[in-house]
Amino acid sequence: MTNFSNLKISSAIKGLKNKDFTSLELTEFFIKKIEENKNLNCFITNTFDKAILMAKSSDKKIQRDENIRELEGVPIGMKDLFCTDGVRTTAGSKMLENFIPFYESTVSNNLWNAGAVMLGKTNMDEFAMGSANTTSYFGNVLNPLNPNLGTNDLVPGGSSGGSAAAVASGLCLASTGSDTGGSIRQPASFCGLVGLKPTYGRCSRFGMVAFASSLDQAGPITHTVEDAALMLQCMSGFDTKDSTSSKKRTPNYLDFKKFNVRGKKIGIPKEYLIDGLNSDIKKVWDEGIGWFSSSGAKIVDISLPHTKSALPTYYIIAPAEASANLARYDGVRYGYRQSGKDLRDLYQKTRRTGFGKEVKRRLMIGTYVLSAGYYDAYYLKALKVRKLISKDFEDAFNGCDLIFTPTTPNVAFPIGEKQTDPIEMYLNDVLTVPASLAGLPAISIPSGYNKENLPVGLQIIGKPFDEISVLGAANLIENARGF
Repeated sequence: MTNFSNLKISSAIKGLKNKDFTSLELTEFFIKKIEENKNLNCFITNTFDKAILMAKSSDKKIQRDENIRELEGVPIGMKDLFCTDGVRTTAGSKMLENFIPFYESTVSNNLWNAGAVMLGKTNMDEFAMGSANTTSYFGNVLNPLNPNLGTNDLVPGGSSGGSAAAVASGLCLASTGSDTGGSIRQPASFCGLVGLKPTYGRCSRFGMVAFASSLDQAGPITHTVEDAALMLQCMSGFDTKDSTSSKKRTPNYLDFKKFNVRGKKIGIPKEYLIDGLNSDIKKVWDEGIGWFSSSGAKIVDISLPHTKSALPTYYIIAPAEASANLARYDGVRYGYRQSGKDLRDLYQKTRRTGFGKEVKRRLMIGTYVLSAGYYDAYYLKALKVRKLISKDFEDAFNGCDLIFTPTTPNVAFPIGEKQTDPIEMYLNDVLTVPASLAGLPAISIPSGYNKENLPVGLQIIGKPFDEISVLGAANLIENARGF
């Protein structure tokens, strides 16, 4: 009998096609595990009845060898940021606690059309604003890789913490995430997983609850590089419903297996050796550089001089866009509503009680930097610095093929440790934000452990729309790490 606990997407697809087991058996296995691990709080909404129907439909196709699709019968988790027709979509917020969309996001629709099975909607930081999955209205998620789980609970990272924890604890084969400033890569690093942020525009944003529209991008969180390629193959593609969706042809991402690092130039940016970088992470980074070097790659030192300005730039642009996007939650059109004595009072009470503390903090920052008298000094200047950051990457790629860095400055930390100081929490994104501002593809790949046996992720950043090279380089690390 197949051990479902050891399955990856690629092996599950093979087993399903060979009729070693059914999608229904696989789905029921995960449903049982989700129910047994409620303490991790990975899911906001379970869709077990829907999953069983989807699994049975896939089994019929497989039994008849009839139009078997790319992810036929594969159970996954869906981040609760993607609207799902007839299924509650909350974005981790009280504001959308009872919101049931009447339409499907393009990313989720693409996955269902590829035969994937939805087990449920995964927990997340409220409106994707957070780096620890502690701002969710539905409670924090626990990192399942914590060796002291239950006594000194660790964060799974955020905002896609529920997605990462669900995959890491074996509650699904893969999950979707969204990455605005690191929200796929950082939780993937904290949970020992592969997290891929595609080039901005690769995956449609239609039906994603918006945070910062010029930064938000969907991507997969998986066990392996091959699984990430399989997921991205089904998630991506041009969409007329998203004006920022790229018309570039979607390649065969499995071509990453043909990628040869020999002769490639791997850039090491000196600015990523930041103060406060965990010594264990630096050690793993050095080991990773050695893996590339021994495989025939040329290691080159590069400079990304405006890296130090990336975090303050991000925390002006992202809140400004959030201020505009979240203005729609007013208690009138849809979502949570708090009664008031007049319209102004209704607005104030609804937004004061409907939004959490971190969301309100960012909305106030965003509204401030967009206000008369401050727009030029903050927002306009941030847009100019963003262009300089993008130019840094353009210049760097003139002398290298890929950029190799740590994903995060630290490993997973205890819940509540950084909650009292927002700046300290924001610093978790310091190594992921630059690629987001430049719209570049980037992946976090598990590459080692620290002294406490917690996973360390390393990051590969590529040229625009060169996900195949990014996946290929990540595959080298996956093969070289030896665990």
